[in-house]
Amino acid sequence: MAQIWFPHVTVAAVIERDGKFLLVEEESDETIVLNQPAGHWEANESLIEAAIRETLEETAYHFQPSALVGIYRWTVPHKDITYLRFAFTGEILAHAENHPLDTGILRALWLTPAELQAQKGRHRSPLVLRCLEDYLAGKRYPLALLSNFP
Repeated sequence: MAQIWFPHVTVAAVIERDGKFLLVEEESDETIVLNQPAGHWEANESLIEAAIRETLEETAYHFQPSALVGIYRWTVPHKDITYLRFAFTGEILAHAENHPLDTGILRALWLTPAELQAQKGRHRSPLVLRCLEDYLAGKRYPLALLSNFP
């Protein structure tokens, strides 16, 4: 009998402001890593709603997605975990300065592509750089690709 396989569906936000990108510094497996604002898709929300929620929870920034940068599959080496990431781009609407950050998030920060590349060894996964590269290459897909049915 075939084993049932379930990928972990996640969302991420690739957000640029003045040539810098919004990232989070977070705890992961007893190390501190860099990642785009990202997290798991929850029940009863759209992927777009998940990207808005995760960005606020991890950075205290209100985010409005405008395009899909890409969809990525990554299997963690030496683990039986596969992630399916939907990466969005869009605009920052406001900063909620007093909004608490999620547990494990140390801070939000803005880095240039060169600064992020220089810290490649601290990326949470290879998806961090790949999403940035796709964004910089101009990859944008309409949000209308995503459909939700009640």
